Amino acid sequence: MALIALTGGIGSGKSVVAEMLGVLGYDVYDCDSRAKYIMDESEAIKKRIRNEICRAAVDESGVIDRKLLAEEVFGSEIKLNLLNSMVHDAVKADLMDWYVFRDIAFVETAILYQSSLDRVVDAVWNVTASRDLRIERVMKRSGMTPRQVEDRIAAQDSYCDYEPHPHIFDIVNDGVTPVLPRVLELLSYQ
Repeated sequence: MALIALTGGIGSGKSVVAEMLGVLGYDVYDCDSRAKYIMDESEAIKKRIRNEICRAAVDESGVIDRKLLAEEVFGSEIKLNLLNSMVHDAVKADLMDWYVFRDIAFVETAILYQSSLDRVVDAVWNVTASRDLRIERVMKRSGMTPRQVEDRIAAQDSYCDYEPHPHIFDIVNDGVTPVLPRVLELLSYQ
């Protein structure tokens, strides 16, 4: 059994690699989508968002205004850390329940170290691209301003002080280097 983290900053191309793995028949747990689901389903998390981060970020019917929440947390390291503390343990528990019956699986996450998922995976596949290319990709797909993308990059790039995972393999996704051959090469090691 192996659980492999698929990581890299926003705009690096993690999702492209995750899609390749899915086409090849591998299961990929998407931390972002699961975290959103868990937040939407957890009344306790929504209550804490309202009371501790931004009252207006959760309306009276319990719907989270993700744009407003993002503006709040990506403008404040304290609030971002608070939100992460609310969500990370729930996502980690959900991941471990999901992983139980799989021989080899992947977990896609932009915040491997901040979420402590590096402590539960066997290896890390790190998808890389230049900062300028990452900014360009994110602006194109989301309509964010360069400043908004920079804020997210800065939040993701601040990680824990302990040692990086001992088994890290890079996948260059620069728009020039073919990605699939590297993915197949790494799969051959499993």
